[in-house]
Amino acid sequence: MTTNLIRWNPNLERLFDRAFTDFLAPVGEDAVSTRRWMPAVDIKETPEALTFSAELPGLTKEDVHITLDNNVLTIAGERKFEKDVKEENYHRLERSYGSFARSFTVPGNVRFDKVDASFANGVLNVVLPKADEAKPRKIEIK
Repeated sequence: MTTNLIRWNPNLERLFDRAFTDFLAPVGEDAVSTRRWMPAVDIKETPEALTFSAELPGLTKEDVHITLDNNVLTIAGERKFEKDVKEENYHRLERSYGSFARSFTVPGNVRFDKVDASFANGVLNVVLPKADEAKPRKIEIK
């Protein structure tokens, strides 16, 4: 006798959720204001720091807010749909607009007082330096 087990797959769940949401999503101008979007974020670790790089095309530094609370780094903001007064007919709107928020748990070995953020060419870089105790060091044998 053969038994087929179905395993839970979170990626498949997100795919179905998005398909269902997109199917029921409004069409036209109202769709722009209700559509969700999530900027891509790369996280890089070196012996000296953790660096978070978020792609935020079309935004300015004033559109983005960064908080660090209880070892959680949150990058949030909004990309607004700028509609001109003149008559325009959109045939396709593929860019996403609206509010976003990404949160990441960071280790406790970060120098929270030395966090640095920069924004250039649509990319936000947040650098969290590691505490000296957390940095790898070479031990000399005597």
